[in-house]
Amino acid sequence: MTQDLGSAEAAAGLTVHGAEAVDASAPGSTRAALVADDAPRRLATKDATLWGPDAEAEASKRLGWVDTHQRSRELLPQLAELKAELADLDHVVLAGMGGSSLAPEVIARTLGRPLTVLDTTDPGQVRAALGDRLLNTVVVVASKSGSTVETDSHRRAYWQAFLDAGLTEAEAGRHFVVVTDPGSPLADTAAQMGAFVVLADPNVGGRYSALTAFGLVPSALAGVEVVELLDQAEELAGSLAGDKDNPGLALGAALGTAATVGRDKIALISDGTGIEGLGDWAEQLIAESTGKGGVGILPVVVESPQAPGATGSDVLTVTYGGALTPGTSPGAGIAPDLAVNGPLGAQFLAWEYATALAGVVLGIDPFDQPNVTESKENTNRILDGGLPAETPSFTAGSIEVYAPAGAPGDLPGVLRWLLDGLGSDGYLSVMAYLDRFGDADAGQVRPLLADASGRPVTFGWGPRFLHSTGQYHKGGPQVGSYLQITGAVAEDLPVPGKPYTFGELQAAQAAGDRQALAGRSRPVLHLHLTDRAAGVSQLLDAVRELRS
Repeated sequence: MTQDLGSAEAAAGLTVHGAEAVDASAPGSTRAALVADDAPRRLATKDATLWGPDAEAEASKRLGWVDTHQRSRELLPQLAELKAELADLDHVVLAGMGGSSLAPEVIARTLGRPLTVLDTTDPGQVRAALGDRLLNTVVVVASKSGSTVETDSHRRAYWQAFLDAGLTEAEAGRHFVVVTDPGSPLADTAAQMGAFVVLADPNVGGRYSALTAFGLVPSALAGVEVVELLDQAEELAGSLAGDKDNPGLALGAALGTAATVGRDKIALISDGTGIEGLGDWAEQLIAESTGKGGVGILPVVVESPQAPGATGSDVLTVTYGGALTPGTSPGAGIAPDLAVNGPLGAQFLAWEYATALAGVVLGIDPFDQPNVTESKENTNRILDGGLPAETPSFTAGSIEVYAPAGAPGDLPGVLRWLLDGLGSDGYLSVMAYLDRFGDADAGQVRPLLADASGRPVTFGWGPRFLHSTGQYHKGGPQVGSYLQITGAVAEDLPVPGKPYTFGELQAAQAAGDRQALAGRSRPVLHLHLTDRAAGVSQLLDAVRELRS
């Protein structure tokens, strides 16, 4: 990162470098068009007509994030009472998916506070969480609708675990804090459990909820002084209605410009200066907000400035962090197109604002998610009727390979076939329905495949990514190819009160997503690891062979 990114736009400690050059890459200025439409002021004042008549009804219910940082201050006394009441429960587990889990994870990682995030159906990962300091655990069950199958399963598993440990139902209820929207089914369930309940802002969609109760409750219980995040957002908010000195406008115009001139993939890279994991949160925000109607911006989370896959003719390279400035670098690596620097609370609000403006530029509704339910419906059908019968195309060591017709019959060959089919505008998505801690080495496949293909490669842990890039896979440009990895379950775990296990739920989710992708005539290569550790090692060796 050695080049001068040129002019910068700053307010309240948040600075966006390089946006002017990106805006200038289009035939006409996107920023000027947004200003001419009075978009900055209209967004800052929650004008639901900004995205057109088709989006108005949804937008009118989803713009609370613009100033939720103000209303969230009303939560502070309740959070203080909760912390005092639960002071003896020092192990905080967050059971939530997507927007209910990603922001608290960023907050806790960035500020160095311990928080266990449970956003998986992998039985091994769930079992490990259940076995960790159970009687010192408080479980934050977070779901806007209250019907999220993963989160409901986690709640059931912890409830049963507390009872099995000898607690009465009244004692078990004290170990739960429920965050949900007013009137949701989960609010009623929480009352029956005797759990603590914190109601969230109902006018904020999940992926825009970082500064609502969904982001603040688990963070506060983990020991974060959340008022600082609200202060940082509040300081930035005063700039967002203006035409000048508005970093949110600069970022939003740059994202929209890049997408309209063919740079519709955005590489998100931490600059190493203190903000940890923001890319995972922004990935969901951008992918689920923009990937619909055959258009969208594909976020690609890259491990470091030195990792492959951060550049390309159709890639906008963006670093984020707390202090890095143009002309400096944490080490040899890429030169970003944009650098977004500033405190975490301001980052949350700026990216939300910028994503909403990018929706204006792209002509889409950034608040709906029309394709998210498809894989869920497929999963429910499979749970009711059983997994579809499938025969491997071939078996290589510890890997059963399920490949499309006409693909090669060896592991390196079928992987090369998948990469060769990406073309000049495609991307590869690796979807690993595994234990993201126990099988963490599987994540090494992303940079290896990016290096071997020269194309953008994303990596998601299933079913976590279904609440993130899953919308983009189905609703965005249909240029993706997909590598799904599943693994044998050594020891399954029942979902209390349900006729299925966590392993069966995980397998049904993977199969349901395969069906949704294959139904779009996109290439899906499924690798099932009959031995997880050996299979991951074998896969990595096969990918390295592609690079030699």
